[in-house]
Amino acid sequence: MLPPGSTIGILGGGQLGRMLAVAAAQLGYKVHIYAPDAESVAAEVTAHHSQAAWDDESRLAAFAAACDIVTFEFENVPVDTVRFLSGHVAVHPGARGLQVAQDRLAEKNFVAGLGGRTAPFAAVPDRAALDAALAAIGAPAILKTVRMGYDGKGQARLAAAADADAAWDAVGRHAAILEGFVRFAHEFSVILVRGIDGEIRSWDSTVNVHENGILATASLPPPPIVTDQQDEARAMMAAIAAELDYVGVLTGEFFATEDGPVFNEMAPRVHNSGHWTIEGAVTSQFENHIRAIAGLPLGSTATRALPVVMRNLIGADIAAIPALLADENCRVHHYSKTEVREGRKLGHATWAGFAPGAETAA
Repeated sequence: MLPPGSTIGILGGGQLGRMLAVAAAQLGYKVHIYAPDAESVAAEVTAHHSQAAWDDESRLAAFAAACDIVTFEFENVPVDTVRFLSGHVAVHPGARGLQVAQDRLAEKNFVAGLGGRTAPFAAVPDRAALDAALAAIGAPAILKTVRMGYDGKGQARLAAAADADAAWDAVGRHAAILEGFVRFAHEFSVILVRGIDGEIRSWDSTVNVHENGILATASLPPPPIVTDQQDEARAMMAAIAAELDYVGVLTGEFFATEDGPVFNEMAPRVHNSGHWTIEGAVTSQFENHIRAIAGLPLGSTATRALPVVMRNLIGADIAAIPALLADENCRVHHYSKTEVREGRKLGHATWAGFAPGAETAA
């Protein structure tokens, strides 16, 4: 068990790191942020901050020496960085989960190997392979870069095989994966936390609504089809966590279909669709992540009251904060980012035990 006063290192300086740092402080820990970016909204609320490159081994070694344990807040931290740090300090979760999640093809093969239900998929290392994949899977389909890409980036839809050239250009002619189109009723998340001792707890699954490839709202209770498929999806995520010997919060995104839950992708970290847990659950995803990596008992993941709605504040939406604050049932989180631009997540608002008022739901 990590004693109070210890320092937790966090790789990455965004809003997830910021909220993890707040949760860590409430449990008596100091936090040290390591990130290459000049702007770090996480560092604003922490005791220590190292701005350095991911491959700067001397700075990484100094960071490791200053920390008692290390974690990360987003899935694009280089695997080599985590492996290097693991030779100097305990890192949870480890490099394997990160490695799987960073490669969409490896991720799909990994889940399929555990018996998970996925969309039909095929590797597309080059343009010729795209034609072969389309012949095998058919259209409509979605072409996604194998690496990087989030919030809808690095993806192209193909309505027919004739769209192949345009789709290949749209993903930058990078190695990709073709996924068959999944007809689904809703998208939902399974967010679990796994302790060092292997104990697993899960939060209720929100139904997620995306706009322009970015999560717009996550809400409870979900429709019956999601509730009915939640246990099967949880079992899949528990199997993934056990196979990876994972410690911390792990998220899986699923499609609710007539055939059951279809795995879409995973994130080895706390997740946007779990922000509601700060006000809406007995223990938030951020606190339970800190508890897990510190070897503390896990907290209850029970929902406090229904309904729950979490709304992202994206780009110009941040200007709605005064109106949101006028709603006494709304709790607002501003990420302190200085640049407002289209598609950028700048904050979120949560209603727990209440529905959004008509004037704030628009």
